[in-house]
Amino acid sequence: MAGIVFLKTRRYELVLRFYRERVGMTVWLTQADCTILKHGNMLLGFCQREAADTQGMVTFVYPESSDVDRMHRLMRDVAEAEPKTNEKYRIYHFFAQDPEGRSVEFQAFLDPVPEV
Repeated sequence: MAGIVFLKTRRYELVLRFYRERVGMTVWLTQADCTILKHGNMLLGFCQREAADTQGMVTFVYPESSDVDRMHRLMRDVAEAEPKTNEKYRIYHFFAQDPEGRSVEFQAFLDPVPEV
């Protein structure tokens, strides 16, 4: 096991529904007022709190640019713009916002990357 990133949320059920139903994450573990979701090798935990962590960014990585296009079709209503190529980082990506205003990126690397 490698690690988990935990984020505080004020909108626990709505945020969990977004990441499960819209992004496609699965529940890895549920504890009291925290749920840990899984997407590939990423574990992301959301805990019900009085304040929310909305700084930073959650990035989902896909194997192909066509996967990013598919996610954009699913996220069109919360996407900030169309997917595009970023030559500096050699990625194809777009940004969206989750129900609590967190920045969410969907990307594919354009060059081969090492296995995790």
